Amino acid sequence: QVQLVESGGGLVQAGGSLRLSCAVSGSIFSITDMNWYRQAPGNERELVAGTSLGGSPKYVDSVKGRFTISRDSAKNTVYLQMNSLKAEDTAVYYCNAKIRVSPSTFRRDYWGQGTQVTVSS
Repeated sequence: QVQLVESGGGLVQAGGSLRLSCAVSGSIFSITDMNWYRQAPGNERELVAGTSLGGSPKYVDSVKGRFTISRDSAKNTVYLQMNSLKAEDTAVYYCNAKIRVSPSTFRRDYWGQGTQVTVSS
């Protein structure tokens, strides 16, 4: 059973920083993309940052220069360092990974349970 467990959310003042972590556990053959999404009340879920094997990280324009995604492949863990946080960053943040559980299966999307990030202005 593949699980994605997020941690690191919380309440922070505007201008502050938080670091989110997402650890993938279970029987895994390979992980290609690892991403962070967020969803604020009344909004659609949006891709915040993503990393793929051999590719450059990608960011939504609103977080460029403030957020950094990184990945520890040995630990099957992805991080999101969030600096200079703004009130508009407030949302539930979700970890997403594209995983193959065996050589004979197609990759599919797996999601974490979400972690709340609240930025007070």
